[in-house]
Amino acid sequence: MTGPKTGIFIGNEWVEGNGTFDTVNPSTEEVIAGVERGGEREVDAAVAAAREAFRGEWSKVKPPERARMLYGVARELERRAEEFARLETLDAGKPLQHARAEMASCAAYFDYYAGAADKIHGDTIPQGPDHLGFTVREPVGVTAHIVPWNVPLGMVCRGLAPALAAGNTAVVKPAEQTPLTALKFAEIFLRLGFPAGVYNVVPGYGEEAGKALSEHPEIDSMTFTGSVETGKAVLRAAAEHVKPVVAELGGKSPQVVFADSDLDLVASEVSKGIYSNTGQYCDAGSRLIVEDSAREPLLERLVENAKGWKIGPGMESLDLGPLVSEEHFGRVTGYIESGEREGAEMLIGGRAEEFDRGYFVSPTIFDGVERGMRIEREEIFGPVLTVQSFADAGEASAMANDTPYGLAAAIYTKDIDKALAFATDVQAGNVMINEYYAGGMGSPFGGYKQSGTGREKGLAALDNYTQIKNVTVRIRR
Repeated sequence: MTGPKTGIFIGNEWVEGNGTFDTVNPSTEEVIAGVERGGEREVDAAVAAAREAFRGEWSKVKPPERARMLYGVARELERRAEEFARLETLDAGKPLQHARAEMASCAAYFDYYAGAADKIHGDTIPQGPDHLGFTVREPVGVTAHIVPWNVPLGMVCRGLAPALAAGNTAVVKPAEQTPLTALKFAEIFLRLGFPAGVYNVVPGYGEEAGKALSEHPEIDSMTFTGSVETGKAVLRAAAEHVKPVVAELGGKSPQVVFADSDLDLVASEVSKGIYSNTGQYCDAGSRLIVEDSAREPLLERLVENAKGWKIGPGMESLDLGPLVSEEHFGRVTGYIESGEREGAEMLIGGRAEEFDRGYFVSPTIFDGVERGMRIEREEIFGPVLTVQSFADAGEASAMANDTPYGLAAAIYTKDIDKALAFATDVQAGNVMINEYYAGGMGSPFGGYKQSGTGREKGLAALDNYTQIKNVTVRIRR
């Protein structure tokens, strides 16, 4: 693996910023590299380069050729998947096998949207014999992408692929904790001959580069994934310039278990739903809501399952890696301490004391969780499962909906009527039945309530990056 790129990528060139910041290996706490720090000046330059490309060379690329170029990105990602996966593991701490799977997903995003690039079309509007009415779907222009640290390159590709497929250009601000793969991704655009300015990357801090990008008047569309607090700031900034925003802002997703379920299967799926990626998914199934009669036998299985998750440095490719940073480690362990102070019973987990270095937390389960506890209400974003119980289906739905979030929800039952009634009643954008993290590349993803606005993935994502123009022609006879 060649050394990581650490500059700022603007208009197909590497430039310096205003000093550097360190990116750290969360498995060892060692500095990987000093990365150039972008701010308002660099964001201005990146947006200008993207604007020039959008109005110039990129606008002349016909949809079938765009499709061919995006397929090329997918093939390059596949060819260099191991290189990118190792860099992602180094920077984010996730198990290498997990990073490899995410690189495959990145290639799949570009394949999926390459197939859509020459199929973005409008409609004809019936207006009578004297008029011809039709619509055209046009690219919005320069798109901004502020991406999180939990799936660094995956979140870049999820928004970038449909944006480019629709004919837009992009400026990406990766998370300061994990900027390396977004920067290295630029090598692929250079190798494939993309016009200068189509893909630009400005690493830096949120309060500098992120703020400058979200407030920039020349941005035509914003895609943001992160916390509710930061998301609200992005939405306020976008309102100043009346720009559309796609925002994924987190969750506190319930996993509802009925007693008629296969509890061995449920234990496996519930554990996958909360412990995958060390619980660092916005849609992690962090609230277990289980029918009274199944509570004890399911908890026994969950505790045994948690004991089987192997934890260690990302490069060892075990089941769980570290949390992403020292700051986040303090946040998650703070929630664990809060749960104990408030009277919940920790059945297993907490700090992984066997590690002298690195930000490791073991799979954690809290029983005796009461409504209103911080661990029950707030997004922890770590491998921490809370447990509550219910008596009937109505109470289960009410408990599932008792949250300001609404990103995902799962139900486990053999009764299809019960499952579909829950799917109707639950206030969540993504509902899964008898499996967690179900769905595919074509499944729209997004949330209700404070979990965000808009949808990513699937053909629905193209709506974020196109605008409809209506044309009416008077036919003179």
